[in-house]
Amino acid sequence: MTAGKVIISCAVTGSIHTPSMSPHLPVTAEEIAASALEAAEAGAAIVHLHARNPADGRPDQTPEAFEPILKRIRQASDVVVNLTTGGSPYMSVEERVRPAERWRPEVASINMGSMNFGLFPMLKRYKEFRFDWERPMLEDSDDLVFRNSFKDIGYALDTLNATGARYEFECYDTAHLHNLHYFWREGRVEAPLFIQSCFGLLGGIGAHPDEVLHMKRTADRLFGDQYRWSVLAAGQAQMRVAAMAAAMGGHVRVGLEDSLWIGAGRLAKSNAEQVVRVRTIIEGLGLEPATPAEARAILALKGGDRVGF
Repeated sequence: MTAGKVIISCAVTGSIHTPSMSPHLPVTAEEIAASALEAAEAGAAIVHLHARNPADGRPDQTPEAFEPILKRIRQASDVVVNLTTGGSPYMSVEERVRPAERWRPEVASINMGSMNFGLFPMLKRYKEFRFDWERPMLEDSDDLVFRNSFKDIGYALDTLNATGARYEFECYDTAHLHNLHYFWREGRVEAPLFIQSCFGLLGGIGAHPDEVLHMKRTADRLFGDQYRWSVLAAGQAQMRVAAMAAAMGGHVRVGLEDSLWIGAGRLAKSNAEQVVRVRTIIEGLGLEPATPAEARAILALKGGDRVGF
């Protein structure tokens, strides 16, 4: 029943882009929840959630910040909820894991390795900022290592395995695939593994088609048929990489966390606009977007009746 079905994930707001970069970036709990529901209505089977401080838009990884978002989504949709444990690269792993520990989602993201995390090139485009935290956050990233040690990853897994959550394993380079293979071999994660290959962020692998193929070939060799492949790409590469992956039998992630744009020089007005665009690509390939129920079957999720919200 799920053959030819492509899971569309939508990453609604993230922690990389700042409020000054786009007037369409959701910031308040109400905006984030509404944007997630619009994305689900447009065809996203999974919404990937971060929270922000409503006063100035900075990342907020307190469980309390997620509560109104989660309750609003649960009231209105059966979309699969994926909570970040990435949070912000400036947070400790304990802080980052806390919302998923508290709310017990069906899916939680886990970054599978430490990496340089270079956001500072965005300062070439953005010169003026509304809030005093935005520029320093970007400037300081030239000396930023996003820590995800084996101990950190183990802590996240030990904490969240007890909740029954499955994971979106975010892999920004082939080394991250090997890290995941280690935890899988040790029996600390179970198949089917939902591997999100991440392209185009400075510090990780690029977004050239050869690099997309390299990540896919490596995952095939390490995991065989025991994983489900999805892709995300930063900025202008978003739709190009999504189209390539869908044509290869993969799943896709879009959303304003990964790109603020819908075309050259044109800001996306909503997450739903990006979902509609990638859905058009998928359907043009003769494929169909997966429903939330189909996504649950493909990923062997525990079900929306077993979450904590």
